[in-house]
Amino acid sequence: MDSNAFALLALSPLDGRYASKIAELRPIFSEYGLIRRRVAVELAWLEALCDAQDLPEARALTDDERAFLNNLADSFSPEDAQRVKEIEATTNHDVKAVEYFLKERLKPTSLSGLSEFVHFACTSEDINNMAHALMLRDGLAVLRDAQNELIKKLGAFARETASEPMLAHTHGQPASPTTLGKELAVFIDRLSRVSATLDTIPMPAKMNGAVGCFNAHLSAYPNVDWPALARRVIEDKFGLVQNLLTTQIEPHDGIAALFDALCRWNTILLDLDRDIWMYISMHYLGQRTVAGEVGSSTMPHKVNPIDFENSEGNLGLANALFGHMARKLPVSRMQRDLTDSTVLRNMGIAFGYSLAAYRATCKGLGKLTVNHPQLAGDLDANWEVLAEPIQTVMRKLGKPNPYEQLKALTRGKKVTRETMRAFIESLDLPDADRERLLALTPATYIGMAPKLIDCAGHP
Repeated sequence: MDSNAFALLALSPLDGRYASKIAELRPIFSEYGLIRRRVAVELAWLEALCDAQDLPEARALTDDERAFLNNLADSFSPEDAQRVKEIEATTNHDVKAVEYFLKERLKPTSLSGLSEFVHFACTSEDINNMAHALMLRDGLAVLRDAQNELIKKLGAFARETASEPMLAHTHGQPASPTTLGKELAVFIDRLSRVSATLDTIPMPAKMNGAVGCFNAHLSAYPNVDWPALARRVIEDKFGLVQNLLTTQIEPHDGIAALFDALCRWNTILLDLDRDIWMYISMHYLGQRTVAGEVGSSTMPHKVNPIDFENSEGNLGLANALFGHMARKLPVSRMQRDLTDSTVLRNMGIAFGYSLAAYRATCKGLGKLTVNHPQLAGDLDANWEVLAEPIQTVMRKLGKPNPYEQLKALTRGKKVTRETMRAFIESLDLPDADRERLLALTPATYIGMAPKLIDCAGHP
């Protein structure tokens, strides 16, 4: 079956419609990706055992043997993974199949005598939790690149529109003016803050045996510092963080923290998608047309905000999965049950929907145009928003009932430029205050908005 036919028959849109948008994740979160990382962990453990001075039966490796093991891990191919699956058809155990595969590869070499040190004293979860941690680290790197690209593109648009006056809307009603760029900068700062959190979340891992007590390890070599040996693999080799207090499984609190943070990032982006959708519907923003594209099967005029809608839908799916996994994974009956294994196989789906969403938003941002006349027209149609600065100046001067006077003048009413000027002229104000208020328009009443964009965080 060729790739086009496979895409048409795929059960998940991630392997069908969106396959080209998330291709980088496939070697990480696929079954092949999991098996490859299991192989890397098993071989790193074998090498660490052979490097230890106090395990005489696990003799030191020659340079050629070490190179052979490293190449076996680095060059692991889909064909190799297929061989592992063939073995699993007999063992009905995926990690044991990896062990048998490696022993099969060592058998015709000088390393054959060391084959029983493959998976030595390990439980399957010693290998799996490390493999999952490596998958998450590699997958997160892909998402972070896409997140940074999105923030960069959003930042460019925010700087371009930093001084573009825009009528704000609170509760869907006209409110004090702002600028388009400042409102976008709010999202840049929010996303950047969560990005910084994502970069600091440690990924714990364990290699401490069947129930986390190094039982089998000590039964064979009671004088070995097993926590130190495991730490050399977990931290020195793979850059993860050792967790010594576990059951059979690493408790997944680190994974839950990561997924919660990704949920927050995605929620903020969903908020941005909806705001931009609203600005497009209000004609504050337009979209460049693409030759050949169709917006509606029956209405030729339509240019729909499909990229932001696509992103919103995919973010919802991603967060449903991230949220479930963050709540479920830290919970395991006593020393372990198998429910986490089933759930962990869906990590890549949540990452895939997230990546598809990020790229949809980026695509949409690249099409946006600013409708200057619409923005200016809405501002000029809502002079009542200047009730705020007028009553504030009256307050500072101790004028009677300033809020109540402006409420009577403006609440629920359409107010013109002339109405506001006449009211200001009727007030007994110092010349400087009067001139400042008379010079104000809805388009110039934007406070520090153009400068505030510089306060936004950066990835």
